[in-house]
Amino acid sequence: MTASFPEGFLWGSATAAHQVEGGNVNNDHWEMEHAEHSPFREPSGDACDSFHRWPEDLDLVAGAGLNAYRFSLEWSRIEPEEGEVSRAALDHYRRIVDGCRDRGLTPVVTLVHFTQPRWLMHDGGWTGTETGDRIARYTETVLPVLADAEYVATLNEPNLMAAQPVMGAMAMRGEEIRGLPRPDQQVAEALLGLHARSVEVLRGNVRNAGMTLVGREHVAEEGGERVMQEERAAFEDQFLEAARGDDFVGLQVYTAARFGPDGLVVPAPELQTLAHGMERRPQALGAAVTRAAEVLPGMPLVVTENGIATADDDDRIAFTTDALTSLAAAIEGGADVRGYVHWSLLDNFEWMLGYLPTFGLVAVDRQTFARTPKPSLAWLGEVARRNGLA
Repeated sequence: MTASFPEGFLWGSATAAHQVEGGNVNNDHWEMEHAEHSPFREPSGDACDSFHRWPEDLDLVAGAGLNAYRFSLEWSRIEPEEGEVSRAALDHYRRIVDGCRDRGLTPVVTLVHFTQPRWLMHDGGWTGTETGDRIARYTETVLPVLADAEYVATLNEPNLMAAQPVMGAMAMRGEEIRGLPRPDQQVAEALLGLHARSVEVLRGNVRNAGMTLVGREHVAEEGGERVMQEERAAFEDQFLEAARGDDFVGLQVYTAARFGPDGLVVPAPELQTLAHGMERRPQALGAAVTRAAEVLPGMPLVVTENGIATADDDDRIAFTTDALTSLAAAIEGGADVRGYVHWSLLDNFEWMLGYLPTFGLVAVDRQTFARTPKPSLAWLGEVARRNGLA
């Protein structure tokens, strides 16, 4: 099936600091990974050593024919102790932005991708009374890094961040996690407050400020309409409403969530991917984008993550083809979508699941860190060059 995309459309791939850099010893996740009875399958360790190998990673993105790169800053490197700013870390991230521009890549930068400094975790965390002032100060500190970024996201997936305490408790109890639970409302409200404080600082200082959200296709099975609407309101709608005054919304779409009268319906085993039993549902991308455009008419949208955890790269190409076909249909239907950023560039650390799920367009040797591009990277680069599906 052929599909074309708007002129100037961004085509990219994404990483996140803790998942690829390695050695982020000063953040909360490193501590949780090494805690007794940790819910993490394994620690992040050296990850993909991208803190040192980022030029090679940018070369892979640009060399494939893509024109955008999304990455995140690591707050715990920039401010390892409260009030103690690392000029070297700021320079490091500024070099990555410059490296993107030098290679013709549009930088898309996230300020907080799940992790927080240990000192913050031990003094209130995301819901702490001083955290609003602290994230505003952090945002102001990193402004020099962001001057040439095209899109700046404050928080990565605050709707998932608000569900993480629920998931963590489930994991500690030994419960299997299938699908995403409803967010903790207190955490959700705190995170939306932090987003607002960060955007206050960004507005007028960067080109486009917003946040990224988990988007899903919400499906009501027989008798599940009321439950579906309640879950969608809690997991998605309140966050979209909070973004109404932003410059853009990033959507990160992987799957559908099905609801029956008793709640979430777990997909059949043969439909599940390698990550938390997600349903293989490529057309969820178009459905989630269409829904966001209905809630926020005229809002610029960027697909900041989409992909599949699979060991079969042919299936990755097939999945992404179907996802992009549904995205083109959503754009044809009126959604103002500015770009598509694939998750992920590298086979990287996937949080509690460790290195088991492979989302990457590039394989990474766990011993040598050697990068081996998969056919899907060249394929996506060709899509980018054509600005469409052949």
